[in-house]
Amino acid sequence: MRVKTEEQIAAEEAWYETEKVWLVHKEGFSLGSQLKSEELSAPEGKVRVKLDHDGAILDVDEDDVEKANAPSCDRLEDLASLVYLNESSVLHTLRQRYGASLLHTYAGPSLLVLSPRGAPAVYSEKVMHMFKGCRREDMAPHIYAVAQTAYRAMLMSRQDQSVILLGGSGSGKTTSCQHLVQYLATIAGTSGNKVFSVEKWQALYSLLEAFGNSPTIMNGNATRFSQILSLDFDQAGQVASASIQTMLLEKLRVARRPAGEATFNVFYYLLACGDGTLRTELHLNHLAENNVFGIVPLAKPEEKQKAAQQFSKLQTAMKVLGISPDEQKACWLILAAIYHLGAAGATKAGRKQFARHEWAQKAAYLLGCSLEELSSAIFKHQHKGGTLQRSTSFRQGPEESSLGDGTGPKLSALECLEGMASGLYSELFTLLVSLVNRALKSSQHSLCSMMIVDTPGFQNPEQGGSARGASFEELCHNYAQDRLQRLFHERTFVQELERYKEENIELAFDDLEPAVGDSVAAVDQASHQSLVRSLARTDQARGLLWLLEEEALVPGATEDALLERLFSYYGPQEGDKEGQSALLRSSKPHHFLLGHSHGTNWVEYDVAGWLSYTKQNPATQNAPRLLQDSQKKIISNLFLGRAGSATVLSGSIAGLEGGSQLALRRATSMRKTFTTGMAAVKKKSLCIQIKLQVDALIDTIRKSKLHFVHCFLPVAEGWAGEPRSASSRRVSSSSELDLPSGDHCEAGLLQLDVPLLRAQLRGSRLLDAMRMFRQGYPDHMVFSEFRRRFDVLAPHLTKKHGRNYIVVDERRAVEELLESLDLEKSSCCLGLSRVFFRAGTLARLEEQRDEQTSRNLTLFQAACRGYLARQHFKKKKIQDLAIRCVQKNIKKNKGVKDWAWWKLFTTVRPLIEVQLSEEQIRNKDEEIQQLRSKLEKVEKERNELRLNNDRLETRISELTSELTDERNTGESASQLLDAETAERLRAEKEMEELQTQYDALKKQMEVMEMEVMEARLIRAAEINGEVDDDDTGGEWRLKYERAMREVDFTKKRLQQEFEDKLEVEQQNKRQLERRLGDLQADSDESQRALQQLKKKSQRLTAELQDTKLHLEGQQVRNHELEKKQRRFDSELSQAHEEAQREKLQREKLQREKDALLAEAFSLKQQLEEKDMDIAGFTQKVVSLEAELQDISSQESKDEASLAKVKKQLRDLEAKVKDQEEELDEQAGTIQMLEQAKLRLEMEMERMRQTHSKEVESRDEEVEEARQSCQKKLKQMEVQLEEEYEDKQKVLREKRELESKLATLSDQVSQRDLESEKRLRKDLKRTKALLADAQIMLDHLKTNAPSKREIAQLKNQLEESEFTCAAAVKARKAMEVEIEDLHLQIDDIAKAKTALEEQLSRLQREKNEVQSRLEEDQEDMNELMKKHKAAVAQASRDLAQMNDLQAQLEEANKQKQELQEKLQALQSQVEFLEQSMVDKSLVSRQEAKIRELETRLEFERTQVKRLESLAGRLKENMEKLTEERDQRTAAENREKEQNKRLQRQLRDTKEEMGELARKEAEASRKKHELELDLESLEAANQSLQADLKLAFKRIGDLQAAIEDEMESDENEDLITSLQDMVTKYQKRKNKPEGDSDVDSELEDRVDGVKSWLSKNKGPSKAASDDGSLKSSSPTSYWKSLPPDRSDDEHDPLDSASRPRYSRNYLSDSDTEAKPTETNA
Repeated sequence: MRVKTEEQIAAEEAWYETEKVWLVHKEGFSLGSQLKSEELSAPEGKVRVKLDHDGAILDVDEDDVEKANAPSCDRLEDLASLVYLNESSVLHTLRQRYGASLLHTYAGPSLLVLSPRGAPAVYSEKVMHMFKGCRREDMAPHIYAVAQTAYRAMLMSRQDQSVILLGGSGSGKTTSCQHLVQYLATIAGTSGNKVFSVEKWQALYSLLEAFGNSPTIMNGNATRFSQILSLDFDQAGQVASASIQTMLLEKLRVARRPAGEATFNVFYYLLACGDGTLRTELHLNHLAENNVFGIVPLAKPEEKQKAAQQFSKLQTAMKVLGISPDEQKACWLILAAIYHLGAAGATKAGRKQFARHEWAQKAAYLLGCSLEELSSAIFKHQHKGGTLQRSTSFRQGPEESSLGDGTGPKLSALECLEGMASGLYSELFTLLVSLVNRALKSSQHSLCSMMIVDTPGFQNPEQGGSARGASFEELCHNYAQDRLQRLFHERTFVQELERYKEENIELAFDDLEPAVGDSVAAVDQASHQSLVRSLARTDQARGLLWLLEEEALVPGATEDALLERLFSYYGPQEGDKEGQSALLRSSKPHHFLLGHSHGTNWVEYDVAGWLSYTKQNPATQNAPRLLQDSQKKIISNLFLGRAGSATVLSGSIAGLEGGSQLALRRATSMRKTFTTGMAAVKKKSLCIQIKLQVDALIDTIRKSKLHFVHCFLPVAEGWAGEPRSASSRRVSSSSELDLPSGDHCEAGLLQLDVPLLRAQLRGSRLLDAMRMFRQGYPDHMVFSEFRRRFDVLAPHLTKKHGRNYIVVDERRAVEELLESLDLEKSSCCLGLSRVFFRAGTLARLEEQRDEQTSRNLTLFQAACRGYLARQHFKKKKIQDLAIRCVQKNIKKNKGVKDWAWWKLFTTVRPLIEVQLSEEQIRNKDEEIQQLRSKLEKVEKERNELRLNNDRLETRISELTSELTDERNTGESASQLLDAETAERLRAEKEMEELQTQYDALKKQMEVMEMEVMEARLIRAAEINGEVDDDDTGGEWRLKYERAMREVDFTKKRLQQEFEDKLEVEQQNKRQLERRLGDLQADSDESQRALQQLKKKSQRLTAELQDTKLHLEGQQVRNHELEKKQRRFDSELSQAHEEAQREKLQREKLQREKDALLAEAFSLKQQLEEKDMDIAGFTQKVVSLEAELQDISSQESKDEASLAKVKKQLRDLEAKVKDQEEELDEQAGTIQMLEQAKLRLEMEMERMRQTHSKEVESRDEEVEEARQSCQKKLKQMEVQLEEEYEDKQKVLREKRELESKLATLSDQVSQRDLESEKRLRKDLKRTKALLADAQIMLDHLKTNAPSKREIAQLKNQLEESEFTCAAAVKARKAMEVEIEDLHLQIDDIAKAKTALEEQLSRLQREKNEVQSRLEEDQEDMNELMKKHKAAVAQASRDLAQMNDLQAQLEEANKQKQELQEKLQALQSQVEFLEQSMVDKSLVSRQEAKIRELETRLEFERTQVKRLESLAGRLKENMEKLTEERDQRTAAENREKEQNKRLQRQLRDTKEEMGELARKEAEASRKKHELELDLESLEAANQSLQADLKLAFKRIGDLQAAIEDEMESDENEDLITSLQDMVTKYQKRKNKPEGDSDVDSELEDRVDGVKSWLSKNKGPSKAASDDGSLKSSSPTSYWKSLPPDRSDDEHDPLDSASRPRYSRNYLSDSDTEAKPTETNA
């Protein structure tokens, strides 16, 4: 991370304080400052801007102002790194980089290239090697960086890659493609056979440029075909093979082309050829004056010279590509024949023939046919059978059956001639593509491929300054570019959003505009009835290609009808806003406007002659046959060899041959596009082939990883980005100002056409792509892959879990890894199966991984080098030992070299070895010969199998394609049959309708004829009547006149009414039109306001996102600074610890120094003592010498004393020498100690000085870092405090508002509850009063009840009582059953818990058993390994034992031989002893005997040792076998226990399931019983309510019957009531029943009793256990308990009271009304 200086930070702060903005105007944009002072307030929707270049102050729209970036963002390499991402900032950066000759710029994941003017020096081979092996993050933006990125991704992921070049014509796509392929061929290299090299690529490019390029008004060397160049790579990353596929060739350009444009380059090269022999052979020495094809030689000499050089270069290129001279000659013959055909011309009227036969004769000679055959093939169109070869153009298809009988389209002679020329050139181009693929193919195995897609760019004649309309070929190229743009949109937007949705990543991209594909739909949209080839025109929308196909089948169809149908489907409709439609009308006839690139590139097309393009030209189809039947073998052999191969697909795609497996796979994919679904039927259509070719292109590259390169035009003359008829280009209020576009930029930067660049930027939608790249997570990896790749950055996790540990939860493991990596939270996000990263985060992790890996590799290298050094040292030791052994052996050899037996041994031994070695060499040679023969046989079989495999694969692919064709043809035929059946049924239905209409019209016509006949008869009768009878005629005449007057009057009246109504309707229409206009204006105004608000919202959203991303970047930077601060603190603490350790070391050294000084002092004292001893010794020596002299003077001493004295002298001298040596050693030791002391003092001083310097420097660094960090921390703390205060303020306000809202809601809810309760009570009270009032009204309306009604009442009362009693019994029974069910449920729950505990226990036991089983399995595996090792060791030991046994047998044999020799020698010894031989020979023989005996004893001991070893090995084998059996038995037991536990677990689960079913059944029964209980309770309550109402009615009846008691009839009523009371008393004695209901009923029955006792007296009272009390109906009514109908049964009572009143009251009883009123 680059650290900014304080000056840069201050400059950025000053820049942000001034609020610099870009003012967008019609010429570009200008830099200014936005003014925000209060006194300079601008109108609403406006902002005030001060321009920097002249200081002018302007009020402009908010939409015309965009934020500017700081100067630190100038010339950024990646546009996505801009702080404020908007159009003006992007254009400003591009202008700066273009002015500095920086043509390439990253735009997020894509690359943006501005077409250079000239040949820059950034494409050299030296620059190529600068990008070799680099990552994308380490490379500057360049086309080589895209190639390196794709190549690196291919090697790492083994996935196919594709590089797609997008842009307009002349923007440098082909040049970029050339640099891409050249980089790959140079860096990747090729395998040993040099299949694809730089020389071959340059030759291929020269060949395609000559035959496929031509000058246009927009580009001096424009590519006129689309191509896919595929490079196949092997395991080593080298190019194994290559191939090229071409499509959409403009073959008609040979004969016809727009005005001002030229034909293909190869014709000019051929006409400028300098080879006289070739010119003579091609008849080009004398050129024609005029040519109907417009092929004329170049006029300028320098152009001719350049063309001749290009022709020589073309010949060299064809030679490099392996094209033989005969094949080249065939190409030149065909090209010259095309030229001569143009010179021959054709007649314009009359018979179809050549205009100049001499030139036609030359063409026929060059093609190898006669003039009659050539004329017949061009003009007569006689089909001679056989399959015509398909061409590569998109205007050509297989022949139709209609051409065989001569019923084809009527073509002029010139059109036939043009068709022949285009067919010949198409076949020639296809031949060249197949020859190129022949030179590039290889049989090597390829792993993956890289495809480069190059198509002609957007064609707009208006952009080139031409006033003509675009042609059909230009429409096809623009359509292909639109499809590639849509693919870019799908990969950049749609798939990313779908991936985020699948992984539950929530991201808001509201400012992204939806994709506009109207231009693509207007060209290729198919209808649902597209399989039906009929002349019927339906109203279903279809594209231009489908309309062309339909109109071509309609006789007399015109371009006007075609345009009308197209505009009816895709033209602007009523109510559409301006700019919504992608198709507009033009002011010119036969012209229309189509908006490409999302409506930013409007192209005007001229449809004149398009219908003739879609029709078959028989001359074009006869061209392949003419070439195959040529008399020239060099031509016929070439085209006959290609007649059966699938080099061209449906007359569309060339170059599908290939030797590699990947090439076959690509060819199969393209064939599948032409043989599936709709394509199987429509592939014969000339127009639909265009769509199929582009579909094949898209399907081929869609399966690979895509890399997009956007090529922009920096300058174009006469460009206009909007349609002239719809000048909808937005120019704000500031566009009226004539502001300069350059503002403050340098003069070198004023080379860009800003409006043109802005239109291209909008059309490519790069801004939206960069916003999505910045806001989203462009980098993502699967959890397992991320963990495996980056766990090296967290070694503590690896140590914790181990390298090969099994991860149960990958997501959790990735979370731990991310936590250990200490990444910023906003820089990564976890999905369901992937981890997503912001842009740049994964690159930083990769960099950290590379650093860690390099450190690990360094440590590994150090360990390896240490190991190798130790091994080398061990080897040296072994060599030293071997040298010593060799020296010893040499010494031994010197001792035995003269021994006769040794000489014999050394003479015989080599002979044996030579013989053995010769036999071994002979055997080895035989084995080598056998292996070589086997190898040759295997190689031969392998080659045969490979050839068979390739042949079978090609056969399978062909059969598969044929089978698919047949299947799809059958399906299409069935669909056609169904469609025809539907058409026939529809036609029959229409026929029936027309027949009915015809019958109705016929009847009507008959009626009309009858009326006419009657009118004629009447007229005749009138005429006859005038002659015969005047009275009768006068009567009829009067009737007729009266009728006529009535008819006239009726007509006038109806006319007047019609005029009045018409006037009223017209007035209404005018009013409605005015209202509609006003509403339309209001709608337009609201739409404009909505659009402005939407744009403003998008702009503010973009600025907010930019600010948010900037804030996230600052947070990431702060996070990195905190990490650095923590690291610095740790380093500082380590430095302090090191300083402390150094201090302790210094103290230790001081102590050692003191100890050494003390030791030196003691040694000095010892030295002085030794000196004193030496002085004493010297004195003794002097005294002894004196004594010696005295003794020597005594001559009388004898020799013995002299010798003794000499001996003493020598002893003394030896002692003196020893003492001198000791003194020298002590002096040396003292000197060494003094030197060590001096050295230690110097080392201490030096270390003290260096340490002090280091401490001072570290203190200074620490102080500086602390000060800078404190400054930054203070700034950050201030910012954080401000943000925290703002946040706290907002939170306080939020809490206050929430508290206020809560209190208000509580108050409102309390008030609502109180008012609701009060209203409910009032409502219930009102309902009760209304019910009583209704009862009273019913009583007033009715009379007293009759006996019949009273009897009915009694029966109903009894039934109610019995029903109530039954309901009470059922309720009690239900309660008992519910209690039982509750008990059962509790038991089930307890059993369930017990089973769950048992299940958990079993699960734990199962887990423990499984863990033990796994441990036992591991132990078993280890034992098996040990067992295998022991078995191997035992086998080795057995082999060794066998060898030793053999050696033992040989030793026994030798022993026997030696014993025999020993016996013989003993006999010889005895004989020699007897014969008195030499004793020395006997001793030698005895030594040999002893030696042999010792050897024999050694052999015996060795045999014993081996036998003991074999015994031990057998014991070990037996032990291992026993352990293995035990482990196997234990494993079997564990498996049986595991199976038993699994059975128990399964049984337990079944029991649990059974219990769960029982519980569900019990809960269901409980629910049913509860429902039954609720229904019974409801019935009980209803019955109680009915009973209450009945008693209430009884009270009413009591009041009504009081006045009727005197009559005898009422006695029966009273008797019946008494019976009812007696029955109730009997039932009362039963214990069942509800106490509350019984008490209530008892009170009401007591009331009845009291009433009866009052009326009948004590004589008729019922005798029971209680006396009856007298009570009136009023007292009885008061004694009733309060009715609960106000709370619960109010609706029921209010509904039931009138019913009972109607049942109980009689119509005849009128005296009860006052009583009811009183009651």
